[in-house]
Amino acid sequence: MRDIVLRNWEVNETYDATRSFGYAWELLRVPIAVPLLRIAVYICIGMSIMLFLERIYMAIVIVCVKLLGKKRYTKYQVDAIKEDLQRNKNYPMVLVQIPMYNEKEVYKLSIGAVCGLSWPSDRLIVQVLDDSTNEALRAMVELECRKWIGMGVNIKYETRNNRNGYKADFQPEEDFLWRTIPYLLENPELGLVQARWKFVNADECLMTRLQEMSLHYHFSVEQEVGSSTCSFFGFNGTAGVWRIKALNDAGGWKDRTTVEDMDLAVRASLKGWKFLFVGDLAVKNELPSTFKAYRYQQHRWSCGPANLFRKMLWEIIICERVSIWKKWHVIYAFFFVRKLIAHWVTFFFYCIVIPATILVPEVHLPKPLAIYLPAAITILNAASTLRSMHLLVFWILFENVMSLHRSKAAIIGLLEINRVNEWVVTEKLGNTMKQKHIARAARRPRSRFRESVNNDAGSFRGGLRQRARVSPDPLLSDAHHNEQLHRSKAAIIGLLQTKRVNEWVGTEKLGNTMKQKYIAKASRRPRSRFKKGKVLQ
Repeated sequence: MRDIVLRNWEVNETYDATRSFGYAWELLRVPIAVPLLRIAVYICIGMSIMLFLERIYMAIVIVCVKLLGKKRYTKYQVDAIKEDLQRNKNYPMVLVQIPMYNEKEVYKLSIGAVCGLSWPSDRLIVQVLDDSTNEALRAMVELECRKWIGMGVNIKYETRNNRNGYKADFQPEEDFLWRTIPYLLENPELGLVQARWKFVNADECLMTRLQEMSLHYHFSVEQEVGSSTCSFFGFNGTAGVWRIKALNDAGGWKDRTTVEDMDLAVRASLKGWKFLFVGDLAVKNELPSTFKAYRYQQHRWSCGPANLFRKMLWEIIICERVSIWKKWHVIYAFFFVRKLIAHWVTFFFYCIVIPATILVPEVHLPKPLAIYLPAAITILNAASTLRSMHLLVFWILFENVMSLHRSKAAIIGLLEINRVNEWVVTEKLGNTMKQKHIARAARRPRSRFRESVNNDAGSFRGGLRQRARVSPDPLLSDAHHNEQLHRSKAAIIGLLQTKRVNEWVGTEKLGNTMKQKYIAKASRRPRSRFKKGKVLQ
């Protein structure tokens, strides 16, 4: 590369710009860069130690909970309460709310799952709160509600003129109420019972697998520790059952931040209500499948808690109804370390300060603090998802990239500026990405080897059928003979593990809409002899 040259025409001298920059850096490095970097190192080391101690504390608690079997929800006599309810028919009234906003891909799944809950119909009220801006979609949602009304479900379709504080999605299992409400009936101090999330599209792509690693730690460690030690944790917005009295005592829903669910949980906790996390109960959820949707979601999840911390710090300090230990847990552990320090350490320390010390050798960074401490924090986070440990390197890189967006969002929330109240609903793609792979596979020309295998498989199966019809083995019973044929079919299917077969089985995960489209496409496709033999039954 050519050197950039500057000319001083008065004295007719030439200066090398690169040398000038280097000389300026040498002049500024010692008096300015070194002191500032040392201060940054000390601050980041302090934050890193705080985060490490918090992770160690949670690891110790969760190990004790797992080894000793001291999960709080296991001490409740849930089965006895169920039997008492069924015997006395004294069912509490349950209100289920389904907020929606242009949820074309999942509205039928959510409404169908809620209307299919196992609970007496005269003690269940379902509210569909539709904020959709698409008039055609609103008509479809209303039509779906009318269908369930005709089936005897007490479901109400509600709309409003504004779009403040909307939410969406989730699919509870049929026995969800039976596995949550008994806890509220046994302990009158409980205000919330929270279930964990189960991600139906975790295997869709690498990004969803990495998201699963982060969220699995949140549920299996953070929520479990909060429930076991302080009876407090952040309400996740869905998959939870609130006591109406607790909700009213806390002042109801408030949309002053983008995390109204966490806001409600903190206010209810300050009123003395206790929370219970049931880790064995999972509710289906869909992860964002595109980076754009995930980035908007993470902005909301990082900016909202920081803004809520700003608004409620003094209220938590002066509260007299909770213990000092609980105040310390909420302020230090829940908000400061997990919602702020965790983001800032990842970005400022790992991505800026540590690389900067290489350029400034005068600043010494001890090896244990630069290598061992971050490695320990990373392992403690990733160990909760053992099935994805081989993706650890990708997860580290992904988290470092996302730390920029999270740190920026946390600062915006603390200062309450710019995009502090920005709300972009997380886009639900259903099975769209998988459909693209299926279409691409369908357009791919089939190889001669695969065609020959299909022909051989069809001939082999035809021979098996002929053998079963003409000369069955007299030494085998009918059941044993059918089992032998079934194993032969399984061997053929195992031999032909093509992408199309895998995608056919995988469509059970994410949505009925896309599954029906795929089945319709498959029915229009010319079927081979192998498929006509119904091996895919």
